[in-house]
Amino acid sequence: MDRNKMLQQLETVTQWDIIIIGGGATGLGAAVDAASRGYKTLLVEQEDFAKGTSSRSTKLVHGGVRYLAQGNIKLVREALRERGILLKNAPHVCHNLSFIIPSFHWWQKWYYAIGLNMYGLLAGKLSLGKTKMLSKKTTQQLIPAIATKNLSGGVLYHDGQFDDSRLAINLAQTAEEQGATILNYCKVISLTKTGKRISGVEVLDMLSGKKYSISSKAVVNATGVFTDKVMQMDDASHQPIVSPSQGVHIVVDEKFFPGKQALMIPKTDDGRVLFAVPWHNKVLLGTTDTPIKNISLEPTPLQEEIDFIINHCNRYLSTQLNYTDIKTVYAGLRPLIKVKGKKTTSILPRDHTTIISPTGLVTITGGKWTTYRTMGKHAVDNAAFACKLPKQTCVTATLPIHGFVKNIDTGEALSIYGSDAEKIKQLIIDQPGLEEKIHHELPYTKAEVVWAVQNEMAMTVEDVLARRTRSLFLDTKAAIAAAPMVASIMAPLLHQTQQWQQQQVTSFVSLAQNYLIH
Repeated sequence: MDRNKMLQQLETVTQWDIIIIGGGATGLGAAVDAASRGYKTLLVEQEDFAKGTSSRSTKLVHGGVRYLAQGNIKLVREALRERGILLKNAPHVCHNLSFIIPSFHWWQKWYYAIGLNMYGLLAGKLSLGKTKMLSKKTTQQLIPAIATKNLSGGVLYHDGQFDDSRLAINLAQTAEEQGATILNYCKVISLTKTGKRISGVEVLDMLSGKKYSISSKAVVNATGVFTDKVMQMDDASHQPIVSPSQGVHIVVDEKFFPGKQALMIPKTDDGRVLFAVPWHNKVLLGTTDTPIKNISLEPTPLQEEIDFIINHCNRYLSTQLNYTDIKTVYAGLRPLIKVKGKKTTSILPRDHTTIISPTGLVTITGGKWTTYRTMGKHAVDNAAFACKLPKQTCVTATLPIHGFVKNIDTGEALSIYGSDAEKIKQLIIDQPGLEEKIHHELPYTKAEVVWAVQNEMAMTVEDVLARRTRSLFLDTKAAIAAAPMVASIMAPLLHQTQQWQQQQVTSFVSLAQNYLIH
């Protein structure tokens, strides 16, 4: 992906079929869908791809065991189908993971087993494996860190795991391969109208300061927690429909939770589930569900959220966690749809909603990462209908995502790049020295920084350390230490100055403070 070439498209294309605002999971899914149907497609994102919610998930591709308990069979069935499609179309970035629910009363094991067998049945042919009841001894063997007091056994079931921002980048690459124009750091500053209908957008390139007036037959609002801001651009009297909820995760070393299985605690004090998930040789613990009034691109984890996670983990694990053990803490905001009479965000539905305004603006919001493909499909279906585009069939259920390879060796360091791994290895052969790591505590090489700039539209140090690699989300202190080296590699590739390098490092270090426990 070449950003300069993409910007040239804004000058040469006189009218687009579909403009998508928002470069998170939903927007990127819509771009892949629209472009693969043959529509002339433009996606613009005000920051970097997956900068917000879409890089801050629990890294699970799942049907949602909790939604099954809530009786939302429709959402669970849809999500399980989408989980199967995603694991088939992007096996390099998504995989099967075993989860264990511990049982601390004799009856719990049977209760969980019945529910999880139903979960497996709903998956049908796309099931990832059979649910098994485990003895106390087997549960201890598979989850060595589990607290043994009152433990009576457990239930093992299967779900999917992925790397969220890596999949987002792969979706951007897929959209481009299908003919879409995809731009980060391009902010929509206004919607343009012809009569009473939306006919385009005004866009500001945040890096150059240049403005573009762009004409389009259809405009899709896929901006997550910023949904209402775009709807207010369309209609100043619009009343908010999104109820943002904050989810916090902490990351610790794998020594605190050894083994290959994940742990799922089915009911916390606030009615959520809690996960301990192995991820990139660390362990992800979370999450929370806190109603938030003020939305931001960098939400701040609250003290009580961090305490909540640590206290619950210490209740169920024999390895007692302290604040000093935390490598990273991060927060994401869920764009939940308001429901009259429901104020607790943990009970708000995770279904998505599509709205067509009288001006033709198509808004899609809510949902979850797992169902990004159907959300994209519904957004494009509605845009095509509302704006009278020629009818084209959705093909994304069988469309391989960029990086697709049939047989993936997950033990290989670059396996998450899929088919691009060989090209990164070639970079190392061509330029000796690029095999060096950016920091001894991080798994990433200099070659991956070069690749991110040259092929994945990484424009800032943050893009590389937060989303092209996951350094910031795995070990914040190591990411801060790596920032000057990353800036020095990026600067010549982007034709930038020494001053740019210093500004980038300062900016990244300032942002990273939010991911540290002080």
